Amino acid sequence: MNDDQRNLVLTGFMGTGKSTIGRLVAAKLGRPFIDMDEVIVERAGMSIPEIFRRYGEAEFRRRERALCAELSQQHGLVIATGGGALVDPENRATMAQSGCLVCLDCAEEELLRRLHDDQGRPMLWGNDPAQRLRELLQARRSAYAQIPYHIDTTHQTKEESAAQVLRLYQAQPKSWSVQTPTGNYYVHLIPGGLEYLGALLRIQGVRNTVAVVSDEHVWPLYGDQVLSSLQQSDYKASAIVLPAGERYKTLETVRTLYDRFVEAELDRSGAVVALGGGVITDMAGFAAATFMRGVGLVQVPTTLLGMVDASVGGKVAVDHPQGKNLIGAFVRPLFVLLDPATLETLPEPEHRAGLAEVIKAGIIADPTLFAALEPPKALPAQRWLVERALAVKIAVVEEDPYERGRRAVLNLGHTFAHAFEVLANYKLAHGLAVSIGMVAAAYLAEEMGLCTSETRARIQATLAHHGLPIHYAEHPPKVIYQAMRTDKKRRGKKLRFILPREIGQVEIVSDIPPEKVHHALERIRS
Repeated sequence: MNDDQRNLVLTGFMGTGKSTIGRLVAAKLGRPFIDMDEVIVERAGMSIPEIFRRYGEAEFRRRERALCAELSQQHGLVIATGGGALVDPENRATMAQSGCLVCLDCAEEELLRRLHDDQGRPMLWGNDPAQRLRELLQARRSAYAQIPYHIDTTHQTKEESAAQVLRLYQAQPKSWSVQTPTGNYYVHLIPGGLEYLGALLRIQGVRNTVAVVSDEHVWPLYGDQVLSSLQQSDYKASAIVLPAGERYKTLETVRTLYDRFVEAELDRSGAVVALGGGVITDMAGFAAATFMRGVGLVQVPTTLLGMVDASVGGKVAVDHPQGKNLIGAFVRPLFVLLDPATLETLPEPEHRAGLAEVIKAGIIADPTLFAALEPPKALPAQRWLVERALAVKIAVVEEDPYERGRRAVLNLGHTFAHAFEVLANYKLAHGLAVSIGMVAAAYLAEEMGLCTSETRARIQATLAHHGLPIHYAEHPPKVIYQAMRTDKKRRGKKLRFILPREIGQVEIVSDIPPEKVHHALERIRS
């Protein structure tokens, strides 16, 4: 099934506008519209309240489940489900196979207004419909949170909400559910996705202040979009704009963030949104993980490197004068939002730095990705690159969430790179340092007899083909080696290296004689 034939499935609580908005969207798309409740009523020959009275909720849910299975076998439909249809995980999985699931949300107060005196809602029957509504909302919240895409209809007309649904569907979004020992979180890739930030926060149960941490380069470009989305969902948003650059990724800056969080009255019912590149996602993430013993965190990376590396996997940190990322933690974000539109303003050097991480993903576990980047080929579509690189990282971090084994392979080139960065006083961009580090690792693998000269040459040529550095002559090998001794990836006194065996396969190696490391470093000097 191609993307043009995917079903569009609207779900959400009663009163959020599923049927009305669904009809509008179907008309715009020229698609058949299916209201599941209407189909059940027609086939039963009685109203939903009557089905409940005669047969009970269990019979209604049985009919609903059968209809989900039936509709999932069809394509090109716009479908509005009943409010409880996709609370059932089996129904969610069934409908997700055929298309794009979008949950419509609405503030509790507005739902109470819309549903006031509506006697056709069996799930609200009782002496206190308002209390029943609140209980149902709470009971269904976790199920609705498992639906990847959300739109808040609280303050929008039905036409505005329909237009937002249409934009989302036509952007062909993609989401990954990342499993961790403490639960799952979504990584959303949505072109134009900044406008959905507020709705995604609402379904996560964030209620109060949202502190948006960004830098002086990114905030002028995207700050207004982020604030607009948050305000649309009734959030009090506090913007914290920091100086740009790795040299500010320190505990002193984090202390400043703590002060600003206190001023903003951020608490555990709020969240921190990290809007920027790898420095911001790392540093704001560390501040969120440690403020009040942890507040909600949302990563919104705006660079290619941030999207494919820093924002996924839960690692957050700041630098120390003796080493990069020496002070850090693991944290499960509420979600990660990738908006490829932010890459359109990315300066060319930043784009190249991100490409180094994409190439790294290919060397680690995706020969197809690497081959697509080899000379003399033209650069593939950026979204395809992001999706392939992300798939590699997600697979690795799910297998080893706390870096106790296989996850170390993601550090290909990093033992060298972090030393280069420290010696350059963090004025060398991380991605560029990783590029040089991967070449050094390839030479070391060749020196150790782990890979062929052909594999090393392919890595070197591909990095050079994309304008990435492959030499480092600023410091002699002994000085670099000494700087590597403070790297957090060492085990005891032993340095640990990730070395390529072939494209798509790497190996973790430690206890390598210093002279072999020196020799590899000599080979990247010229």
